[in-house]
Order: sequence, then C-alpha cells, then structure tokens
Amino acid sequence: MSPQTIQIPGLTLLNHLAAPHAIAATPDGGLVSAPAKNPPPKAKAPYAPPRKAKKENKKAKARRVQAEAEAAAAAASRTAQASAPAPAPGQFGFSGFSNPNANFGLNFNYPNNFGLNLNVPHNFGFDMDPFHNHFFNNMTPNNFTAPAPFNAPRPLPRDERVAPSAASGGIPEPTPLYIKTSLSQPVTLRQPRRILVIMDLNGTLLYRPNKRNPFNFIQRPHARQFLDYCVDTFHVAIWSSARPENVDKMVSQLLSPEQRSKCVVIWGRDRFGLSPADYSSRVQCYKRLSTIWNDPQVAASHPAAAHGQRWDQTNTVLVDDSAEKGRSEPYNILQLPEFEGLANEPADVLPQVHDYLNTLCYQANISSYIRHRPFRIDANYRLPPSQKDGGMAR
Repeated sequence: MSPQTIQIPGLTLLNHLAAPHAIAATPDGGLVSAPAKNPPPKAKAPYAPPRKAKKENKKAKARRVQAEAEAAAAAASRTAQASAPAPAPGQFGFSGFSNPNANFGLNFNYPNNFGLNLNVPHNFGFDMDPFHNHFFNNMTPNNFTAPAPFNAPRPLPRDERVAPSAASGGIPEPTPLYIKTSLSQPVTLRQPRRILVIMDLNGTLLYRPNKRNPFNFIQRPHARQFLDYCVDTFHVAIWSSARPENVDKMVSQLLSPEQRSKCVVIWGRDRFGLSPADYSSRVQCYKRLSTIWNDPQVAASHPAAAHGQRWDQTNTVLVDDSAEKGRSEPYNILQLPEFEGLANEPADVLPQVHDYLNTLCYQANISSYIRHRPFRIDANYRLPPSQKDGGMAR
C-alpha cells in the first residue's frame, strides 16, 4: 500500500497503514516514519471495460443546475465580503459600540427598557466594560469580517406615552384665574361639607398584572372599605382613562349595584375628547376638571345647584396616581403612589388618603389648601388595630 503523506507545518508523517510507525529524525529537524525495508509489490487491478455514461434525466439536470447556481452565489458572496471595507476596532458591525454601555446594538441607557432599569454598568449581571475593552477593541480587519450595519428601531418602554394631538386638545395648562384663586391662604370651615371626589381606578385602587387578561385585577389594600366610605360620605365620580368595558369590570369588582347607583358619573376613555387615532394609541390623557364641572349631570349633583352654586376648584379633589393627568388643575389633585401590586406597597396608603379627604371637607378652598399642604405619605403611619379588620373610621 502506498504511503499517504500528511503535511503539518514543521512536520511530515508518512502514514503506513500496514506497518507500525518507526519515528526518525529528518535532515530539516522534523520527524518522519521510516519506510519498510522490503515493501510488498503493488497488486495490479483487474481490467474493467469503461461504463457508458447514463443519459441525464430532467430531475438530475435540474438538481445539477441548482447546485451550480448556489455555488456561484456563494463564491460571489465571499468575493463581496473580501472587498468590503474593514470595520473600525470595537464596532462589531453594529452602531453604538464606541459607547461601552451600548451593548449588542441596544442602548441600555434608555430608561426602563423592557421594564428593567439598565442604567447600571453591570448589565444582566455582567460587567460589560471589561468585556467591551478586551474583546471589541481587539477586533481587527485580519480576524473579523463585519456584517451589514444593524439599525433596527429601538423599542419604546411600556410606560412611554406620547402627547395628544391638537385634535384631542393637546397639552393643557392652568388658566391665570385658576392660579390666582389657588394662591389665597387656606381657610378652615367650622362645619364639614360634602365635596366632589373624582376617583381614578387602575394604579389608584387596582392593579392589572397581565395586559393580556384585562379583566384580572388585584385590589389595593383597603380598596373596598375606602371606596365604600367615599360613596357614603362624599359625592363620588369615577373617571378612568381605561376603555369603557374595562372600567365596567373594575367598578363591578369594587362596588355593588346599589353603591354604583350612588356615583355621580362613571366615565371611561370615551370621555376625554380624544380623536379616533389618539383613542387607540398610548397617548397621555388629561383629566380637565372643567369637562366634568360643565357636564349637566355632574352640575345637577351639587347640593345647592338650585341656588346657582356649582362644582369648582374650591370644592373638588381628583384622587389619582398621575400628577400629569391633573396638569390643567395642578392644585386639585391628591396624588398617591402608583399601585403596582402588593410586593412594594407602602403600609396603609388608602387609610391616609381617607384622613386627608376628611380634612379637605373642612376647607373653604381645596386648591389653596393642596397648594400649601399637599398630600404626603407618612412612613410611620399605622392604622389603629380596631380598624384593620373592621374597616375605616367614619
């Protein structure tokens, strides 16, 4: 059997499959297997007449043509890559690698990407700075071929909202008269009065953990007792930016039909004056209190409506987790922490809101009181043991 020569830099091996290897030095300093002293004679192969070539059928011809086309395309691709300009060190074919924090083509400095705060150097548990410095900065044209640049759009975070269009009223601002009225000093009344409380739902009293299941809600601690107290004590209007069908489900979870009938109005997303395009988009909704004050049904609910009195900034409070929603009347909003589940919920939030609302019942001008003494969560607040199980004090 003839030896098979295998070339390795600095080393030549003659592979004799029929005899054990005898390793010996070569003149150039390498190693070689010594050939056998008496190699066996070569055996002649018996004569075989040549076969006639078979005629190529249509299927075989089609496969051959396709294989040749694929081979030509692969060769053209390799030629194009070889002639492409080399990337700058540290770029890896993506934009953004001049910044050590822009890892794998994603901008991790964008706030709340994918619900995560990635404004930290240790992304996903890894310190990316050494990885970037020792790997990407060592890439050279000799050991790396860059693909085409990847410029896919950066996904918006879930909480990102856009401003409403001009057709929806744009972004409101408080009027000069509103600001002037709020600047007066708070005055305490001798007797309490029933005020108008405009109540938000999602993020204030409820939390929807799964957007794919819009009718599954988690209640904030004391939500039922709190809303029950409000309906019996104040004039309550419910106004949510959720769609009407979702509002109906949330209200049904918190209120009985009898309690529901006591509400002045129950409004959803369809009462914000949004254009059709904004209604179906994630736009920032603004609760213009003038909209609710001017509604005939709401105006008629004032106890002294027959005598010309009406709801306004002196006797109305908006309970909401978003201060931006109350932008048009910034000193009529009681902003409480957004409810995002039970894990990080401060202790007894709604009982503290309950107490603050009771204080507002004694104010001649709610906007001036909130401007001078806004609602704040007291971390040391503790609900009396007698009220933890039996509801809130009335």
